[in-house]
Amino acid sequence: MARKFLYLIAVLAVLVIAALFVLRIWSAELTRFAFVPRTAYARLEPLAKDAYTHKEMWFSRPGMGEGDPSQWRPAKIPGDEAAKQGAAAVFFIHPTSYLARAHWNGPLNDADSNRRASYFLRGMASAFNGQAQVWAPRYRQAAFGAFLTDKAEGQMALDAAYLDVRQAFDTFVRSIPADQPIVLAGHSQGALHLMQLMKERIAGTPLAARVAAAYPIGWPISVEHDLPVMGLPACAGPDKAGCIMNWSSFAEPAEPEMVLAAYRSRPALDGKAKDTRPVLCTNPLTGGLGGAAPASANLGTLKPSAELDGGEMIPAAVPARCDPATGLLLIGDPPDLGPYVLPGNNYHVYDVPLFWANLRADVARRVAAWQTARSGRQ
Repeated sequence: MARKFLYLIAVLAVLVIAALFVLRIWSAELTRFAFVPRTAYARLEPLAKDAYTHKEMWFSRPGMGEGDPSQWRPAKIPGDEAAKQGAAAVFFIHPTSYLARAHWNGPLNDADSNRRASYFLRGMASAFNGQAQVWAPRYRQAAFGAFLTDKAEGQMALDAAYLDVRQAFDTFVRSIPADQPIVLAGHSQGALHLMQLMKERIAGTPLAARVAAAYPIGWPISVEHDLPVMGLPACAGPDKAGCIMNWSSFAEPAEPEMVLAAYRSRPALDGKAKDTRPVLCTNPLTGGLGGAAPASANLGTLKPSAELDGGEMIPAAVPARCDPATGLLLIGDPPDLGPYVLPGNNYHVYDVPLFWANLRADVARRVAAWQTARSGRQ
């Protein structure tokens, strides 16, 4: 009997090793199988011209009340007790929350997707609610599977999602005072759409002068091919206004090959192919280009609760240094923030929570710098 038991244990061990081997070798294929839609692409009809004048088209905007996920705050915000509210209006584009494969573009009324989007806004857009307004639109986002395929349908889904975002942004601009500073932000798919939005709606326009800062976080930016057409420079220091902050977080040892390959597979904003040179990295702990900062410089990491409906602030938890070889942001040993770390020590889901309090302070500084520069010109 004991021998049979040992045989069973040996067989189970072999099966586990085989399963791990399969997952390692064919993980990309299995992921595509699980998430890439198999349906034909269904062309989306444009939204009504006045769609974003209605509150139901927004997760967050002024007047939403207690149900606004972007207005959540942790119990204690380091250094925020005496801070006064900033003057800016924030436009925030949430990351991908539609994980199903029934559609190439997530329906606006999908309950699971909307619930996840609310969690993302609570953990990310909340870092911006020290400003006067936060606007976060609902949009027919590209499905998660659209990023895992080279089929034309994937790009078609992203293009359709962007049109919704652009329409929401135009409504946002018309709805705020003409002299109010603007902060632009987005994460992951939201950052990708924000980059395109900056090319089309900010670069070379009067709006560029109103942008106190832009935060397209969690999507690599080519220094040579994306940044020059986005209308603003990278932030060279913590007190600069009218600039771009961008990072993608990996714990060590980092294995970013899949992420970088996906980044290079898509054309840059200038239409050219991307190369292997390092991507843009601004350090959220220093507020400038490149460099390193110890964990002691981290004002507070937001560790999400198990239910994702809140979180606690942990100061001095995570360091940050820009890797000169890749441009990715390295955060040292893997911190325990929850179960959503991606393969390769990719902390993509936690790009904002890792540096929540520093990001909040960064926004306040840049808006104040924008106001000081504006008063000096008047």
